[in-house]
Amino acid sequence: MKPLHIILSVIGGAVAGAAVGLLLAPEKGEYTRKRIARILKEKGISLKKDKMEELVDEIEDQIEKHI
Repeated sequence: MKPLHIILSVIGGAVAGAAVGLLLAPEKGEYTRKRIARILKEKGISLKKDKMEELVDEIEDQIEKHI
């Protein structure tokens, strides 16, 4: 693997891990979505609201499959 792929994989894993951790926290969904959006923006990832909703829904589905 190229070093760039490794770096992107690590960053992607960190973002996914943070998102999963936030989704499992006992907070309101709206607040959690805002936190995920803020974390992604800090990482330089900007998503439209509908794309953010799709991402959160997909993460929630994956979590439910593994619980």
